[in-house]
Amino acid sequence: MSFQAYIDNIKAKTGKTPEQLKAAAVKAGVYDPGMKATELVAWLKKEYELGQGHSMAIWAVWKGKGWVQAPK
Repeated sequence: MSFQAYIDNIKAKTGKTPEQLKAAAVKAGVYDPGMKATELVAWLKKEYELGQGHSMAIWAVWKGKGWVQAPK
């Protein structure tokens, strides 16, 4: 499955783009630029029933946009 297919499937399942998921995370009070991938994965699983692979695709988008930092 291509990366874009992951993003397309996430939008089909949740009705939200990665940007909209960030806005939802901010509204829910779970977003923090220093958050860990595991925190995002747990929240996406709880709120949107996304699995590990799809959640990590969202993490990759957020990291690529500079919204979260890669671990050091």
